[in-house]
This record gives sequence, structure tokens and C-alpha cells, in this order.
Amino acid sequence: MQVRRQPASPVQDAYRNLKERIQNRLIAELDPTIDVTKTAEVRRTIETMYDEILASESIVLSRTERQRLFEQIIAEILGLGPLEPLLADDSITEIMVNGPKQIYIERGGKAQRVKITFESDEHLMRIIERIVAPLGRRIDESSPTVDARLQDGSRVNAVIPPISLVGPVLTIRKFSETPLTVEQLIGYGSVTAECMEFLKACVQAKLNIIVSGGTGSGKTTFLNLLSGFIHADERIITVENAAELQLRQEHVVTLESRPPNIEGKGAVTIQDLVINCLRMRPERIIVGECRGPEAFDMLQAMNTGHEGSMTTIHANNPREALGRVENMILMAGMDLPHRAIREQIAAALDLIIQLSRMRDGSRKCVAITEVQGMEGDIVTMSDIFKFEQTGFEGGKVLGELRSTGLRPMFMSKIEASGIHLPPSIFGAGQRRRY
Repeated sequence: MQVRRQPASPVQDAYRNLKERIQNRLIAELDPTIDVTKTAEVRRTIETMYDEILASESIVLSRTERQRLFEQIIAEILGLGPLEPLLADDSITEIMVNGPKQIYIERGGKAQRVKITFESDEHLMRIIERIVAPLGRRIDESSPTVDARLQDGSRVNAVIPPISLVGPVLTIRKFSETPLTVEQLIGYGSVTAECMEFLKACVQAKLNIIVSGGTGSGKTTFLNLLSGFIHADERIITVENAAELQLRQEHVVTLESRPPNIEGKGAVTIQDLVINCLRMRPERIIVGECRGPEAFDMLQAMNTGHEGSMTTIHANNPREALGRVENMILMAGMDLPHRAIREQIAAALDLIIQLSRMRDGSRKCVAITEVQGMEGDIVTMSDIFKFEQTGFEGGKVLGELRSTGLRPMFMSKIEASGIHLPPSIFGAGQRRRY
């Protein structure tokens, strides 16, 4: 079924034609060698040319209309067109473009449609190409999907016809220039102060940690927070598909994977980077997300002296996270019995932090689970903290992340690092295990 679009009014058509005409003149007359990275300087140059064009064509506009038209043209020439005001709005966390006439945003964990639109499929395609071209990526009928990032680090995914049946589709996960702090996370009710004190000890004692969660649950944000607990004198190597982590330490090496070029060559995978970083004398390895055969090399690293490694995994609960790791190792083509794989997992991993996006749009830590060892063919686990929902009022999920009363088996490792946590963190009625 084809959706019929309402025709534009004569006033809208006239405005669009005026904008396109001035914009095309500016592009034609602008020096092609100008350095567009010097935004302020280029903006002044374009503004002078804009005023001259309006004067030469005897176009009379009010001050408000003149400025509005100029900002729209600047957004087209230097920015991402209609998306610029959405990118500038710090309250927006995600932008979802479903074809040229349907744009949604996420604000406060809730999606809502906005009135902003693109003029056509071609207009939206120009913006997508402007994003991917500087990164050496391509998008066309033979390669209709692409992952990229904006200059500020925002994560971008684009899908075009014939894969998409609604026209070009663009999704932007916005990157915050000021990383979320522990205090903010506690204030939002995503986690408790006691849990963060416990996790800080786990990171500093070099436990191997997986942050698990579904789409949009805040895995990268939480991994970034945990990374902030690493001592400043440690050598950290990060491996990501698109560099998003914002580590504040000085001794950090950031590695980013690369897709194949137009000839299908030159790809550098996450697995390649994990293998290579083992030769770079890392004290910490942080993989933005394990989603394939690199999981095997990550486990190998954890089991061969690279303690304190961290990564994220897409899973809905801690048990599923372990199953995902097992499947990823099988994807690597390792001809190992299931028990041998599980022994590797149990020996390598110490802790799984489970995040969830609740039905009210909030993101919460819902479990902190210890990986204990093996019983028969099963990897054994135990919840140290677990979220208990107590109700749902005023559109908000009520509850708290509470201690289960169990003292982790790896506490001796934390204490050996000179870190002594107060017993109250695990609850007054804590049970000690040996």
C-alpha cells in the first residue's frame, strides 16, 4: 500500500525554490579549496556571499526570515541539514529517520515524532553520504548498509533501498561530550552507592567483567564509568567498532576496526585488533562489544595474565550472556567440546553486570552476578545484588538494587589488593562462602 503525501502549498514551494537557488549559487561560487573544518571562518565567508546574493537578486526578507534561511543553508552546506537542531539539543539521546518524511527522537527514554522532515529521498541521501564519505566508507545499491560515526563520536547506522522499503533510513545514537558521572547514575536511580563502591573495588582488584544488556540499556555508558576506576598509571588499550569510550586516563591507546574498501579488501576486524593488542603490552584490555569470534581471543587474554579486562555483550540476563559467549567461541571455529569451552569461560570471567531498559524508559542495573566455577557441565553463578521491583506508580518503575546477603567468593582477591569493603555493603545478614 502506497502512502499518498499531501502536496506542498505554493508558499512552501516558493520558499523551497528560493532556498535551493541561493544554496546552489553559494556552493558554485564557494572556493572548493576552502578548509571546511574551520567552521567559524567558513561561516563568515558564506554569510558575506549570502548577503551579496540577496542584494543582487533584490530579495527582501524580514530579519527573522533572513536569519532562518541562512541557518538552514549553513546546515545544508556545513552540517547535516534538518538534523542540526536535533543534534544540538542535549536532551535528545537518539535520532531515528525512517525515510525523508518521518523523523523520531528519543528523549527521557521515550520515542516521539518530530515535525522536521527532509525534502526528498535524494536530500536525505546527500546527508548520509556527507557522513560516510570523510570516513572512507561507501553506501550504494551494492553496499546498502553502513556503520559510521560523526565528528563528535555519535554512532551512525544507515540503510538504503533496495534493503529499506521506506527510503533511506538513518539512526544516530548521540554521543555526550560530558560523560555521565557515578553521582548522576546514582541520582537517576540506575544503581546504588553501595553497588558502585563494590564495583569500584572489583575494577581496581582487576576482576574480569562483562557488562550485559539489551539494545539501548546503557552498556557503553556503564563500561565507560567502570573504566574510570582504573588507576591512572596503567596502560589501557581499547578496541571498538566505533570509538565511543571516553577514558580520562593519560596512558590510553584507542584502536578502531575498519570495514573492507570498495574492492572488498583492507578490513580490520575486532578479532584482529584483540589479537594485535596482546602484543602491545596491555595492562587492561577493554573491548567495546564482543559480538563474534573475538570472544575466544578475549577469553584467552583473560586466562593468560591480562586480568582486569572488560567488555559488553548483548544479552537479556547473566545466564544468556554466558550462552552468547559460548556461541561466539563456536563461531570462531574452535573444535572444542562444550565442557571445555565452559571451563574456559568459568576460569576467565569473574563478574557479570546486567543492565535493563525498564518499561518506563529508565535504564537500571538489575543484577550483579558472580561467575563461580563449574558443577558438572554447568557454569555456576550467584547473584550478589539483584533488583527488586516494588511497584509501578505515576508511570515510573519502583524498586531497588539490593544485596542478596551473599559474600562473593572472590573477596579474597579484592582484599589481597589492599581494598577492604565494609560488611554492610552485602547486608547485615550476609552469608560467607568458602
